[in-house]
Amino acid sequence: MANSIENETSAEAAVTDLSLAIGQLLRRLRSATNPDGLSWSQTSVLARLDRAGAMTTADLARAEAVKPQSMGMTLSELEREGLVARRPHPRDRRQVLFVLTPKGADARDRRSAAKQQWLLEAMAAFSDDERQLLVAATRLIRRLGDASSPQ
Repeated sequence: MANSIENETSAEAAVTDLSLAIGQLLRRLRSATNPDGLSWSQTSVLARLDRAGAMTTADLARAEAVKPQSMGMTLSELEREGLVARRPHPRDRRQVLFVLTPKGADARDRRSAAKQQWLLEAMAAFSDDERQLLVAATRLIRRLGDASSPQ
């Protein structure tokens, strides 16, 4: 019984530590690799449009798990900066599609390059064994991200 409690406590401590470490890494990546000063939501929208192509405000809001009004504000800011543009919907004239502009694609590319450069420089300080361990951990973290939510 005592061993089970120790294992549960150890698992809880590991989960807490992993969560804090991932959060710290994300905050560091965001602060160190934001050449355009874009918000997290703006960056996320640019990435989604880059991957998925043209989308409506409602589709973007659903995909990003935000209210349509919030997405509308984000898209307005991005449009004002020339990073996204409106296009007519090919089948429904009542709807508008948002697309990444060349300026938006460039901003997305610069941010991706900055992230990659920062990670390469940070990992250069690690030993070969540590880098191999990070590669293995990456696979495990990806599996965690793909795991279905507990019901």
